[in-house]
Amino acid sequence: MAEPLIHVTQLCKSFGGVQAIEGVSLDIRAGEVHAVCGENGAGKSTLIKILSGVVTPDSGTVLVGGQPLPMGNVHATEASGVVAMHQESTVFPDLDAVDNLFVGRELRKWHGLFLDRAAMHRQTCELLARLGEHIDPTRPVGELPIAQRQMVAMARALSRQCRLLIMDEPTASLSGRETEVLLELVRQFRRQGVAVLYVSHRLEEVFQVADRVTVLRDGELVETREISAIDSDDLIRMMVGREAAELVGRHEHAGTIGEDLLRVNGLTREGVFQDVSFTVRAGEVVGLAGLVGAGRSEVARALFGIDPYDSGTITVAGQHLPRGSVAAAMSYGLALVPEDRQHEGLVLPMSVGTNLSLSVLSSLTCGGFVNDRRERELVQQQIQDLSIRTAGTNVAAETLSGGNQQKLVLGKWLASRPRVLILDEPTRGVDVGAKSQLHRLIRQLASEGMATLMISSELPEILGVSDRILVMREGRLAGELAGATATPEQVLALALPDEREVVAPA
Repeated sequence: MAEPLIHVTQLCKSFGGVQAIEGVSLDIRAGEVHAVCGENGAGKSTLIKILSGVVTPDSGTVLVGGQPLPMGNVHATEASGVVAMHQESTVFPDLDAVDNLFVGRELRKWHGLFLDRAAMHRQTCELLARLGEHIDPTRPVGELPIAQRQMVAMARALSRQCRLLIMDEPTASLSGRETEVLLELVRQFRRQGVAVLYVSHRLEEVFQVADRVTVLRDGELVETREISAIDSDDLIRMMVGREAAELVGRHEHAGTIGEDLLRVNGLTREGVFQDVSFTVRAGEVVGLAGLVGAGRSEVARALFGIDPYDSGTITVAGQHLPRGSVAAAMSYGLALVPEDRQHEGLVLPMSVGTNLSLSVLSSLTCGGFVNDRRERELVQQQIQDLSIRTAGTNVAAETLSGGNQQKLVLGKWLASRPRVLILDEPTRGVDVGAKSQLHRLIRQLASEGMATLMISSELPEILGVSDRILVMREGRLAGELAGATATPEQVLALALPDEREVVAPA
């Protein structure tokens, strides 16, 4: 058995009186893929931030190869061989891929007088090719799709020589093909003797690549087990403290399907999506499936007035929706929970309470002043209804875990009491327990008459929650399936071009 490379002993950290982790100890061996699992708020993000030098613990020690890890210093931590790939893309959007990879450590020539742009360009292309990506390295990264931005962040992490690579939800924004490339890369690192700390809510990935798994619950260590000694039901039970059967399974529709609340006819944006037509009725959840890049998110953004479209019509409860106006979409009763919660869904430096009231601020204002009592009541109700874990309403949204940030975005829009709710990857980066809770909430809203369009790359989610399933392929609707009887094979048959190999969506 290999000697542990990383020794973590009795780590403790609290924020504003809330204990994030308490007495956590584990070890990671060289050449091992060590998974960390747990619900949102279990302490995973805090553990990662301590190991990567972002946060200083209140107590406890971390040794790397027998030497103390510098605490609270990212540069010193990376110099010790510990490199982190964080859940949300940390690229610089205005810089191209080359500058993102080499920012702060540029290659130079002629005794350091000039930047060696050619060498940096060549190495960038080589790293992206290893990840199976062919991205224009001179294009601003902010113009790339979110999945490609994540791949640039991966390439930047991989460009550093590391002894421990921390991967926090690395496949959350990736397609099936990109996920397979990444998992194979993880296996390569293991063969090369690099330790990998792999944090993911996608349990199938944990069982594919991990050697051992450590489970955290409510900030405390539950257990570390060999992955070969447990199954997915065991792992879920360790994470949430109850049986897996309570968390999974298809819904049984109990509400009444009403009138068409959203009708889309011939929606077209040249080169993006073509002749898209569908309806969503009151009390109905319509799933929108397809591979990454099929045009699903682009349709959602056009519906909400963010992006333009060339032709077609959108009606909400029989009223024609003006194109290209978010304000009009909101006034007609539409709400969009976007895929990119950090950049499009939340104002991270602002408080939890402010974020939750943003979409209805005008209704809370009288004479130019916000009614503090009404705002507090609304915020507390949303926190309670969605079980948002937060140290208080005045803490910054950026201090919340990924799953709780997702609930925050949803709560912000539910406060506006929309008639039509558009959800783009609503459980991205959310643990199995919180995911089940969100699924129940979506079904509850449907039973109360809300029309919901749900975009998801996860087949179990699409199959488990939807009344009807629309499948997009290369910018067009390829077909429709009944949610109660659809199979994964039927969804994939519609999603995949005929000439391509069948690969499940991420």
